[in-house]
Amino acid sequence: MSAVLALYLPFALGLALTGAVSGVMAGLLGIGGGIIMVPAMALAFQLLGYNPDVIMHVAVGTSLAVIIPTGLRSAKSHEKREAVDRGIVKRWAPWIVAASLIGGLTAVFYSAAALKMIFGVMALFIALNMALPVQRRMMEAVAHVPMVNRISAAIIGYISALMGIGGGSLTVPTLVAFGTSMHTAVGTSSALGVLLAIPAAIGFVISGWAAVGAPPFSLGFINLPSLVLIGGLATLTAPLGVALAHRLDARLLRIVFAIFLIVVGGRMIIQAVVG
Repeated sequence: MSAVLALYLPFALGLALTGAVSGVMAGLLGIGGGIIMVPAMALAFQLLGYNPDVIMHVAVGTSLAVIIPTGLRSAKSHEKREAVDRGIVKRWAPWIVAASLIGGLTAVFYSAAALKMIFGVMALFIALNMALPVQRRMMEAVAHVPMVNRISAAIIGYISALMGIGGGSLTVPTLVAFGTSMHTAVGTSSALGVLLAIPAAIGFVISGWAAVGAPPFSLGFINLPSLVLIGGLATLTAPLGVALAHRLDARLLRIVFAIFLIVVGGRMIIQAVVG
Protein backbone atom coordinates (compact mmCIF):
# COMPACT_ATOMS: atom_id res chain seq x y z
CA MET A 1 0.00 0.00 0.00
CA SER A 2 2.78 2.39 0.94
CA ALA A 3 4.65 1.57 -2.26
CA VAL A 4 1.58 2.33 -4.36
CA LEU A 5 1.03 5.59 -2.48
CA ALA A 6 4.67 6.59 -2.97
CA LEU A 7 4.30 5.96 -6.71
CA TYR A 8 1.00 7.71 -7.35
CA LEU A 9 1.02 10.55 -4.80
CA PRO A 10 3.67 12.62 -6.65
CA PHE A 11 1.78 11.91 -9.88
CA ALA A 12 -1.49 13.14 -8.34
CA LEU A 13 0.13 16.23 -6.81
CA GLY A 14 1.82 17.06 -10.12
CA LEU A 15 -1.48 16.79 -11.99
CA ALA A 16 -3.22 18.92 -9.35
CA LEU A 17 -0.59 21.65 -9.71
CA THR A 18 -0.87 21.39 -13.49
CA GLY A 19 -4.62 21.85 -13.25
CA ALA A 20 -4.36 24.90 -11.02
CA VAL A 21 -1.79 26.60 -13.25
CA SER A 22 -3.65 25.66 -16.41
CA GLY A 23 -6.86 27.20 -15.11
CA VAL A 24 -5.15 30.49 -14.35
CA MET A 25 -3.48 30.55 -17.77
CA ALA A 26 -6.78 29.72 -19.47
CA GLY A 27 -8.45 32.79 -18.04
CA LEU A 28 -5.36 34.97 -18.27
CA LEU A 29 -4.45 34.39 -21.92
CA GLY A 30 -7.51 32.65 -23.34
CA ILE A 31 -5.37 29.65 -24.24
CA GLY A 32 -7.42 26.86 -22.66
CA GLY A 33 -4.44 25.66 -20.61
CA GLY A 34 -3.70 22.76 -22.98
CA ILE A 35 -0.29 24.10 -23.89
CA ILE A 36 0.69 23.40 -20.26
CA MET A 37 -1.38 20.27 -19.63
CA VAL A 38 -0.21 18.22 -22.62
CA PRO A 39 3.55 18.19 -21.90
CA ALA A 40 2.92 17.80 -18.15
CA MET A 41 0.63 14.78 -18.60
CA ALA A 42 2.87 13.22 -21.25
CA LEU A 43 5.82 13.44 -18.85
CA ALA A 44 3.79 12.01 -15.97
CA PHE A 45 2.54 9.07 -18.06
CA GLN A 46 6.08 8.45 -19.30
CA LEU A 47 7.52 8.37 -15.77
CA LEU A 48 4.85 5.85 -14.77
CA GLY A 49 5.91 3.57 -17.62
CA TYR A 50 2.80 3.51 -19.81
CA ASN A 51 2.94 2.64 -23.51
CA PRO A 52 5.06 5.38 -25.20
CA ASP A 53 3.10 4.87 -28.42
CA VAL A 54 -0.13 6.17 -26.86
CA ILE A 55 0.79 8.47 -23.95
CA MET A 56 0.97 11.53 -26.19
CA HIS A 57 -2.45 10.71 -27.64
CA VAL A 58 -3.87 10.28 -24.12
CA ALA A 59 -2.31 13.56 -22.96
CA VAL A 60 -3.80 15.41 -25.94
CA GLY A 61 -7.23 13.79 -25.63
CA THR A 62 -7.44 14.32 -21.86
CA SER A 63 -6.34 17.93 -22.25
CA LEU A 64 -9.18 18.55 -24.71
CA ALA A 65 -11.68 17.03 -22.27
CA VAL A 66 -10.34 19.24 -19.45
CA ILE A 67 -10.71 22.33 -21.62
CA ILE A 68 -14.50 21.83 -21.81
CA PRO A 69 -15.31 22.74 -18.16
CA THR A 70 -12.37 25.16 -17.91
CA GLY A 71 -13.38 27.00 -21.07
CA LEU A 72 -17.03 27.12 -20.02
CA ARG A 73 -16.22 28.79 -16.74
CA SER A 74 -13.69 31.12 -18.34
CA ALA A 75 -16.16 32.07 -21.11
CA LYS A 76 -18.91 32.78 -18.57
CA SER A 77 -16.55 35.03 -16.61
CA HIS A 78 -15.63 36.93 -19.78
CA GLU A 79 -19.32 37.10 -20.78
CA LYS A 80 -20.10 38.87 -17.52
CA ARG A 81 -17.52 41.48 -18.51
CA GLU A 82 -19.14 41.73 -21.98
CA ALA A 83 -15.94 40.45 -23.61
CA VAL A 84 -17.44 37.72 -25.83
CA ASP A 85 -18.35 38.66 -29.41
CA ARG A 86 -21.30 36.40 -30.25
CA GLY A 87 -21.18 37.39 -33.92
CA ILE A 88 -17.67 35.98 -34.28
CA VAL A 89 -18.67 32.84 -32.38
CA LYS A 90 -21.56 32.22 -34.80
CA ARG A 91 -19.37 32.78 -37.88
CA TRP A 92 -16.55 30.55 -36.69
CA ALA A 93 -18.51 27.79 -34.92
CA PRO A 94 -19.47 25.51 -37.87
CA TRP A 95 -15.94 25.48 -39.27
CA ILE A 96 -14.08 25.07 -36.01
CA VAL A 97 -16.45 22.30 -34.85
CA ALA A 98 -16.16 20.27 -38.06
CA ALA A 99 -12.38 20.61 -38.30
CA SER A 100 -11.74 19.74 -34.65
CA LEU A 101 -13.94 16.63 -34.91
CA ILE A 102 -11.94 15.51 -37.96
CA GLY A 103 -8.73 16.18 -36.01
CA GLY A 104 -9.89 14.00 -33.12
CA LEU A 105 -11.05 11.18 -35.37
CA THR A 106 -7.82 11.13 -37.39
CA ALA A 107 -5.47 11.40 -34.37
CA VAL A 108 -5.04 7.62 -34.30
CA PHE A 109 -3.30 7.78 -37.68
CA TYR A 110 -0.54 10.01 -36.27
CA SER A 111 2.39 8.44 -34.45
CA ALA A 112 3.45 9.72 -31.02
CA ALA A 113 6.52 11.30 -32.64
CA ALA A 114 4.34 13.07 -35.22
CA LEU A 115 2.09 14.53 -32.52
CA LYS A 116 5.14 15.69 -30.56
CA MET A 117 6.58 17.31 -33.68
CA ILE A 118 3.29 19.08 -34.44
CA PHE A 119 3.05 20.27 -30.84
CA GLY A 120 6.67 21.40 -30.73
CA VAL A 121 6.69 23.28 -34.04
CA MET A 122 3.39 25.00 -33.29
CA ALA A 123 4.57 25.90 -29.77
CA LEU A 124 7.60 27.65 -31.28
CA PHE A 125 5.37 29.44 -33.80
CA ILE A 126 3.02 30.53 -31.02
CA ALA A 127 6.00 31.77 -28.98
CA LEU A 128 7.25 33.83 -31.94
CA ASN A 129 3.74 35.10 -32.52
CA MET A 130 3.37 36.19 -28.90
CA ALA A 131 6.69 38.04 -28.86
CA LEU A 132 6.30 39.58 -32.33
CA PRO A 133 3.06 40.42 -34.19
CA VAL A 134 3.88 38.04 -37.07
CA GLN A 135 0.37 36.73 -37.60
CA ARG A 136 -1.23 40.16 -37.29
CA ARG A 137 0.98 41.62 -40.01
CA MET A 138 0.28 38.65 -42.27
CA MET A 139 -3.50 38.76 -41.90
CA GLU A 140 -4.52 42.40 -41.44
CA ALA A 141 -4.97 42.95 -45.17
CA VAL A 142 -7.47 40.07 -45.54
CA ALA A 143 -9.28 40.51 -42.23
CA HIS A 144 -12.71 41.20 -43.72
CA VAL A 145 -12.77 38.43 -46.34
CA PRO A 146 -15.43 35.87 -45.24
CA MET A 147 -13.55 32.89 -46.70
CA VAL A 148 -10.43 33.85 -44.76
CA ASN A 149 -12.45 33.67 -41.53
CA ARG A 150 -13.75 30.21 -42.47
CA ILE A 151 -10.34 28.87 -43.46
CA SER A 152 -8.75 30.34 -40.32
CA ALA A 153 -11.38 28.71 -38.10
CA ALA A 154 -10.93 25.33 -39.83
CA ILE A 155 -7.13 25.37 -39.64
CA ILE A 156 -7.17 26.44 -35.99
CA GLY A 157 -9.74 23.74 -35.17
CA TYR A 158 -7.78 20.93 -36.81
CA ILE A 159 -4.32 21.85 -35.52
CA SER A 160 -5.60 22.61 -32.02
CA ALA A 161 -7.31 19.21 -31.85
CA LEU A 162 -4.01 17.47 -32.62
CA MET A 163 -2.19 19.62 -30.05
CA GLY A 164 -4.78 19.24 -27.29
CA ILE A 165 -5.28 22.98 -26.89
CA GLY A 166 -8.34 25.21 -26.94
CA GLY A 167 -6.97 27.17 -29.88
CA GLY A 168 -6.61 30.46 -28.02
CA SER A 169 -2.90 30.69 -28.80
CA LEU A 170 -3.89 30.91 -32.46
CA THR A 171 -7.40 32.35 -32.19
CA VAL A 172 -6.51 35.40 -30.10
CA PRO A 173 -3.82 36.80 -32.47
CA THR A 174 -6.05 35.99 -35.45
CA LEU A 175 -8.99 37.92 -34.00
CA VAL A 176 -6.71 40.81 -33.02
CA ALA A 177 -5.41 40.87 -36.60
CA PHE A 178 -9.04 41.04 -37.73
CA GLY A 179 -9.57 44.18 -35.65
CA THR A 180 -10.94 42.73 -32.40
CA SER A 181 -9.70 44.27 -29.13
CA MET A 182 -7.39 42.11 -27.03
CA HIS A 183 -9.84 41.61 -24.15
CA THR A 184 -12.70 40.72 -26.50
CA ALA A 185 -10.41 38.38 -28.46
CA VAL A 186 -9.45 36.54 -25.26
CA GLY A 187 -13.08 36.25 -24.13
CA THR A 188 -14.32 35.13 -27.54
CA SER A 189 -11.47 32.65 -27.78
CA SER A 190 -12.58 31.04 -24.52
CA ALA A 191 -16.06 30.43 -25.96
CA LEU A 192 -14.65 29.09 -29.23
CA GLY A 193 -12.32 26.83 -27.27
CA VAL A 194 -15.30 25.01 -25.77
CA LEU A 195 -16.87 24.52 -29.22
CA LEU A 196 -13.52 23.15 -30.42
CA ALA A 197 -12.83 20.88 -27.45
CA ILE A 198 -16.18 19.04 -27.34
CA PRO A 199 -16.09 17.46 -30.84
CA ALA A 200 -12.32 16.97 -30.67
CA ALA A 201 -12.63 15.10 -27.36
CA ILE A 202 -15.40 12.92 -28.81
CA GLY A 203 -13.11 12.16 -31.74
CA PHE A 204 -10.31 11.10 -29.38
CA VAL A 205 -12.67 8.77 -27.50
CA ILE A 206 -13.72 7.10 -30.77
CA SER A 207 -10.28 6.94 -32.39
CA GLY A 208 -8.64 5.58 -29.24
CA TRP A 209 -11.31 3.05 -28.33
CA ALA A 210 -9.14 0.05 -29.24
CA ALA A 211 -5.85 1.58 -28.04
CA VAL A 212 -3.50 -0.76 -26.15
CA GLY A 213 -1.38 0.31 -23.18
CA ALA A 214 -3.25 3.46 -22.16
CA PRO A 215 -3.25 4.41 -18.44
CA PRO A 216 -5.94 2.67 -16.32
CA PHE A 217 -9.50 4.04 -16.45
CA SER A 218 -9.09 5.57 -19.89
CA LEU A 219 -12.03 6.09 -22.23
CA GLY A 220 -10.43 5.88 -25.64
CA PHE A 221 -7.60 8.42 -25.52
CA ILE A 222 -9.07 10.23 -22.48
CA ASN A 223 -7.81 9.31 -19.01
CA LEU A 224 -10.67 9.83 -16.55
CA PRO A 225 -8.66 10.25 -13.27
CA SER A 226 -6.49 12.91 -14.92
CA LEU A 227 -9.60 14.57 -16.34
CA VAL A 228 -11.24 14.82 -12.91
CA LEU A 229 -8.13 15.96 -11.05
CA ILE A 230 -6.84 18.49 -13.55
CA GLY A 231 -10.27 19.58 -14.74
CA GLY A 232 -11.58 20.19 -11.24
CA LEU A 233 -8.70 22.44 -10.18
CA ALA A 234 -8.47 24.18 -13.56
CA THR A 235 -12.17 25.03 -13.44
CA LEU A 236 -11.78 26.49 -9.96
CA THR A 237 -8.80 28.69 -10.87
CA ALA A 238 -9.94 29.91 -14.33
CA PRO A 239 -11.85 32.95 -12.93
CA LEU A 240 -8.66 34.04 -11.12
CA GLY A 241 -6.91 34.19 -14.49
CA VAL A 242 -9.75 36.27 -15.93
CA ALA A 243 -9.44 38.77 -13.08
CA LEU A 244 -5.67 38.98 -13.56
CA ALA A 245 -6.07 39.47 -17.32
CA HIS A 246 -7.76 42.80 -16.70
CA ARG A 247 -5.04 44.01 -14.32
CA LEU A 248 -1.61 42.89 -15.54
CA ASP A 249 0.56 44.16 -18.40
CA ALA A 250 -0.35 42.07 -21.45
CA ARG A 251 2.97 42.50 -23.28
CA LEU A 252 5.09 41.33 -20.33
CA LEU A 253 2.85 38.28 -19.92
CA ARG A 254 3.19 37.38 -23.58
CA ILE A 255 7.00 37.60 -23.49
CA VAL A 256 7.30 35.45 -20.34
CA PHE A 257 4.93 32.86 -21.75
CA ALA A 258 6.77 32.91 -25.10
CA ILE A 259 9.97 31.91 -23.30
CA PHE A 260 8.12 29.04 -21.63
CA LEU A 261 6.79 27.87 -25.01
CA ILE A 262 10.25 27.90 -26.56
CA VAL A 263 11.52 25.57 -23.83
CA VAL A 264 8.50 23.23 -24.07
CA GLY A 265 8.39 23.26 -27.87
CA GLY A 266 12.10 22.64 -28.20
CA ARG A 267 11.90 19.70 -25.80
CA MET A 268 9.01 18.16 -27.76
CA ILE A 269 10.88 18.46 -31.06
CA ILE A 270 14.00 16.87 -29.60
CA GLN A 271 11.93 13.98 -28.23
CA ALA A 272 10.24 13.50 -31.61
CA VAL A 273 13.58 13.36 -33.42
CA VAL A 274 15.60 11.35 -30.89
CA GLY A 275 12.70 9.05 -29.88
